[in-house]
Amino acid sequence: MTTTVSFTAPTAVGPRRISVAYERTGSGEPLLLLHGIGHHLQAWEPVTRVLAAEREVIAVDLPGFGVSPPLPDGVPYDLPTVASVLGAFCAELGLDRPHVAGNSLGGLIALELGRAGLVRSVTALSPAGFWTEPERRYAFGTLRAMRRAALAMPLPLIERLSRGAAGRTALTSTIYARPGRRSPEAVVAETLALREATGFHATMAAGRGTTFDQDVKGIPVTVAWGTADRILLRRQGIRAKRVLPDARLVRLPGCGHVPMNDDPALVARVVLDTSR
Repeated sequence: MTTTVSFTAPTAVGPRRISVAYERTGSGEPLLLLHGIGHHLQAWEPVTRVLAAEREVIAVDLPGFGVSPPLPDGVPYDLPTVASVLGAFCAELGLDRPHVAGNSLGGLIALELGRAGLVRSVTALSPAGFWTEPERRYAFGTLRAMRRAALAMPLPLIERLSRGAAGRTALTSTIYARPGRRSPEAVVAETLALREATGFHATMAAGRGTTFDQDVKGIPVTVAWGTADRILLRRQGIRAKRVLPDARLVRLPGCGHVPMNDDPALVARVVLDTSR
């Protein structure tokens, strides 16, 4: 069940009251799950049950995505601010340095939480921030095209397309290598999440000059990349390894940009291995 919590967080423009939606399940050491841009916490559903067998899992809708409200007016969506907001969120929920796993934008934020000493391990799945400028422009252009397509389609068309494997491929093959595995209901929900994401443009604007170029020391770090990632190409994993020399670099064979759907067992194992 989705719950919303409100708390005061430090931001670049001073303390602000912020609300974040999340789901919490399982028991054990806490594990925070962060989705990518334009997605929502349900991106993690294929692996949540396996993770919850060993961890208390807290899946978050990032501010301005899913059902979380946008950040207050004037609060930037830059990496330090969002990481600070999530640090305050963890404090509000009584999570003492949780493990964290993130995908894409969520992977970048997870690494920043690790760098800031706010978590006890990091698993970053196809994290943003290790691109060249042409690679960043390509990724952003792809994401904008996906958003425009989602905005252009009426709901009955989205529902009709999602009912067939070919339609689900048309809607989601940019992020999934195996889109036929996604349920029709999930495809409809994530297409709507993409078009209704109030934080989309501000996050894209904040990401233009963002790279991750500092090591994360003192905690276990895994960077995992799908071999069929069509948004953030897998060669960026090699760059990540140069920045994070002590991190474990893992290939996810046959997985796309959002690998939790493509190979849930493998992704769950990678996350749990890191958090052990």
